[in-house]
Amino acid sequence: MVTDYEAHSKALSEILKLAEPPLAITFTAEAPQGVPAFDEPMPEPTADGRTGRVPAGCAFWAHGTRRTFATAPEDHGNCNVGSLTHGLRTLEQAAQGEDVAALVEAGWVTPDMFPAIPTVAERPGAITYGPLSETTFDPDVVFLRLNAKQAMMLHAALPDLRFEGKPQCHIVPIAKEQGQVAISVGCMLSRVRTGMAISELTCAIPAARLPEVVNALVAVQEADDAVGRYAAEDKRRFGA
Repeated sequence: MVTDYEAHSKALSEILKLAEPPLAITFTAEAPQGVPAFDEPMPEPTADGRTGRVPAGCAFWAHGTRRTFATAPEDHGNCNVGSLTHGLRTLEQAAQGEDVAALVEAGWVTPDMFPAIPTVAERPGAITYGPLSETTFDPDVVFLRLNAKQAMMLHAALPDLRFEGKPQCHIVPIAKEQGQVAISVGCMLSRVRTGMAISELTCAIPAARLPEVVNALVAVQEADDAVGRYAAEDKRRFGA
């Protein structure tokens, strides 16, 4: 590991004024040595066999900002959509789930949309989550929780930034497999299962692009600060 992830985590938090620390997500063939497993109990499976340690894999995003842990594929099993995007289930397997049937029945998605959803290419044996500042190995994706102003800054910093919709979790494979920074406006499935704030967006950054992203944000911050001072002075002319 040559990247100073602690420094980059601090820079992202300070420049963007993040409410939650940056999260590192790492896909590996097996759990990294010395990393504890996420061991919350699993509820009884549904009629179609769904269960997991959290309501959906996106719930690990919140747990991972507080501590580092490794998850197994079955830990993500309650959500077929997240299992699909993270390479844990094939499209054919995911399509059999009652949760997917419910989404289609509601008109939230149509069957023809699923083949186009970005997915992790190689099935991982483990997915590790934890604070970026604490990582001791190179992650694949850095995940941020954003508000509108923070998204504005990233949009100004990155010409190739992508804005995505449902499902929220597919920005992770966009970052991992396509090397692009992607912001999600969220999705109802994830917002309810994770309790996301209504004002919150999420962002996935390829870890290899962190130095580029931080440098671009430094330039944006300097320009925004200058424009902010100008606008504030101009506003005072109107007695505001």
